Amino acid sequence: MAITKDFKPKKLVDHLEATGLKGKNFKFVDDLSKEELLSLFKAAEVLEPYWRSKLNIMNGKVLCTMFFQPSTRTRFSTETAMLRLGGSVITESDPSHNSSVAKDESLWDTLRVVSQYANIIGLRHPDDKQVFEALPAAEVPVISCGWGNITHPTQGLLDMYTVYRAFGGFEGLRVMVTSPDLTRARSGHSFALGLARMGAEIVYSGPNNLKTPDLIKGKLNDMGAKYEEHFDLNKKEQGELITTCDLVYLPGCSVPVGQDARAVFMEKAANYYIDLETLEEAKKKTGKTIGIMHSLPRFKGEFDFRIDNTEHELYFKQISFSVAIRMALIASMIGMS
Repeated sequence: MAITKDFKPKKLVDHLEATGLKGKNFKFVDDLSKEELLSLFKAAEVLEPYWRSKLNIMNGKVLCTMFFQPSTRTRFSTETAMLRLGGSVITESDPSHNSSVAKDESLWDTLRVVSQYANIIGLRHPDDKQVFEALPAAEVPVISCGWGNITHPTQGLLDMYTVYRAFGGFEGLRVMVTSPDLTRARSGHSFALGLARMGAEIVYSGPNNLKTPDLIKGKLNDMGAKYEEHFDLNKKEQGELITTCDLVYLPGCSVPVGQDARAVFMEKAANYYIDLETLEEAKKKTGKTIGIMHSLPRFKGEFDFRIDNTEHELYFKQISFSVAIRMALIASMIGMS
């Protein structure tokens, strides 16, 4: 048998090129193959030591961030990633009021114009259909920083990279995605698509009238993903289901405005509340330390804040990985050559 192993040391550029993202838009996590995602994670590992310092591999390159919805973590980490790579950032944090959009310029024209200034665009927008119609106008790669209620792939990448770093891989993992409203859980949708691509099993738990959109389930079915859905569980049933999982992901949800609507929502949310005792009991039964992840921001009705100071906490650790994975994404899409 011949020795065919390539012993050449892998360079950052090798991992970036292996993602196949150069010059392309980043719309859905599952647009990438398992091998391409792993290459992105390996690039992020190489870049991790620099997330609080600076490289100059994107010197002279410009990122334009346009957020038509409020954002703190996604916008800050995306802009920080470009700055850490040595690039520059131009931004419009409220284009609906402060830019040509306020003068009724179409998104199509906006993307075409901004393409003349920037090498890459980070876009958040409430209407995914409008974005997909306008994307062909962009002459540079566009990153989805959250479009509509369906896709938030950079958050999905961050969540996947956290799993990669925490568990070392995805095969055999059983991951719960749970929320009182799974219809608008765009970070959960992106995370689930990525998990499926990497071979993990997905467990959905939520109300029957607010379940995962058919578009996402169709994508999961196309991938031959292992997933199951559980509806309207009571707190005890939810706790028993959690015990069967390795990780619980909370995609976050908006509490409705208005006293009556809020009261109804919080009553439903109570069944999905995760307390520390459930996790401790699960560890006694199974020996597993079940991780808890959250896209943030969180509210008090979602889970026990005592988890913050335990080995189950992964949601703040996610933040520490957010810049490195976005550095890898930006560098992959622009390219180093």
